[in-house]
Amino acid sequence: MSRPVPVPTELSRPFWEAARRGDLVVPYCKACDLRFFVPEPACPGCMSPDWRYAPSAGRGSVYSVTVVHRAPGPGFTTPFALAVIDLDDGGALLSHVVAGDPGEVVIGLRVRVEFRALTDEIALPYFVPENTH
Repeated sequence: MSRPVPVPTELSRPFWEAARRGDLVVPYCKACDLRFFVPEPACPGCMSPDWRYAPSAGRGSVYSVTVVHRAPGPGFTTPFALAVIDLDDGGALLSHVVAGDPGEVVIGLRVRVEFRALTDEIALPYFVPENTH
């Protein structure tokens, strides 16, 4: 069985379209200058509905990490490193970090985004150590 495929919503569709092109975008609130994730109808910082997607360079540091040994559902290969990534240009994402041995993913590790096609329509953002090619 394959991994579950995300279903874009009206709020998340621009994120998934950008990911398919190999671009990372995150919600950005014009009213309070906050970058956040996941997309919500209103900014979690100031409750303004006036936000848009802004490009991200896709580089950052591991803020928190856990190694998952028990699959959360069918289609997941374990073990894998699941981490909160603090993006250099603001905001944070929860994502897989692919680094050979998941135990090598540590707090403070510098990472960059890569995209992997799950289907013809959906590409998932993953992070890899910044010094890998």
